This record gives sequence, structure tokens and C-alpha cells, in this order.
Amino acid sequence: MTSVLFGSLPLPGQGGDQLVSKAVTAAIAALFKRTQKLEATVRAEPVAKLLQGSADGFDFIGQGLLMYSGLRVEAMELYVQAVSIDFGAIFKGQVSLRRPTQATMRIVLSEEDLTASFNTPFLMKKLHQVEYAGQALHFQRTQITLNADKSMRMQSSIRLGDAVDSVDIDITAHLQVENRRKIQFVDVVYGGNPQAVELAQVLTHHLNNLLDLDEFALDGLQLRIDQLRLRNKQLTFYGVAQIDHFPQRKESAAA
Repeated sequence: MTSVLFGSLPLPGQGGDQLVSKAVTAAIAALFKRTQKLEATVRAEPVAKLLQGSADGFDFIGQGLLMYSGLRVEAMELYVQAVSIDFGAIFKGQVSLRRPTQATMRIVLSEEDLTASFNTPFLMKKLHQVEYAGQALHFQRTQITLNADKSMRMQSSIRLGDAVDSVDIDITAHLQVENRRKIQFVDVVYGGNPQAVELAQVLTHHLNNLLDLDEFALDGLQLRIDQLRLRNKQLTFYGVAQIDHFPQRKESAAA
């Protein structure tokens, strides 16, 4: 890992901030299966303070991120104001925080990201935990639409238990945040026949319990939302990330 990070760097002329920035970028990239653009920039003035493990902060900007779970993110930005790192760990290809820190964040999910994410085995497995009349619900062909009136529409075909035929459900709702971490469907409108409406009501209740940021955050991160905005076919979260330690990808996520 060390040779990958630093093998091509002209170390004698390489600034310490650039060296650390490269290490942080590589470490963050390892958390994702695929990235379109990824850049972390460490800020330190004077640069020599890095040798003592101090930095004025770092900025992380990523686009087109695909997590190992299959969840997709259009854009993610983290702005850390101050950070204390173990500079020696950098030469081992690691990023180690000496103490927890905090960052402001902006996360953008496109309509396509949401549709793709709701059809991943990761989320479908969580949706299969819901039951109706003692039978499991099996979801397929879920489609998410972000509307001009700032509502979100969710359409899906559901098979009940071992049934061959499916029921098409149609949910339109506004989104709000509770306790800075739980995404809730409110002002819900249901379409379809009575059975479809009843199934959709069961699903809505399950989603309101499921969509908790603590269930989806990377290891070492705690996310809290201060503002949610739905506009131009994008769902954007603004908030704070508490970073207890630098995230590492769990081995089970590699499958």
C-alpha cells in the first residue's frame, strides 16, 4: 500500500500537505467500489505543523460514488475545520486520527441514484423484513421519481409470499427529518386498489423505521442532517459528520 501511495512521488520536492492529501484521497477511495471523481486536500499553514500531527483541516469532494453495498451517491462534500493526525502512519499507507473531529457535509442523491439504490440486494433485503398477514413481501422494479412540488413518488411491484401475481403500489410523499437522523415519509398519498393501498401503508411504516442514517453511515462516521432539500431531480442533505476514527471498509462489504 505504501508503494502505491508514494512510489511515484518525488519526495524531496514534495510538500507535506500534498503527500498527506494523496494518502487521504487513496484511503477514502478504498471505501468505494467505484468513483468518478475523488479529491481530498489537506490544509496546513505552515506545512511543518503536519510533522506534529496538526492540520488546519481538509476538504473532501467526491462525485459519482458507488459504495460496495451498491448504494449510489451523486456528490459528497466534507469540510473539516481542524484535524489531528498521526503523520507517521501516512508512511504506512494509513490515515489515523489522534482524536475525533467534526465536518460540515453536503450529500446529493439523484433520482437515478435513488432508483438504483432501492433495487440493490442490500436495500431489498432490508425491505423483505416487512410482512403482511404473516407473509413476506417481495419487491421488484422499484422506481423513484422526484417531483417539482418537492414530493417523492415511489412505485413498486410487490409479491405477497409465494404468490405468482404481483400488486403494483404507488406512494407519493414529502420528506422530513426527525431527530436529525431519521428520514420520514409525511403527507402520504396512496394510489391503486384497496389491497395496494394497504400494502403501501405497511411499507411506509417500515420505511419510516428503516431510513435511519446510523444504519447506513460508514464505519467511524455519525451523520446528522440540519436541512433537506428536494429540487431539480436531486435530494440534497446538509449537516454535520462526527468522525470518531478514519473509516475503514468492512471485509463483508467487499462481497
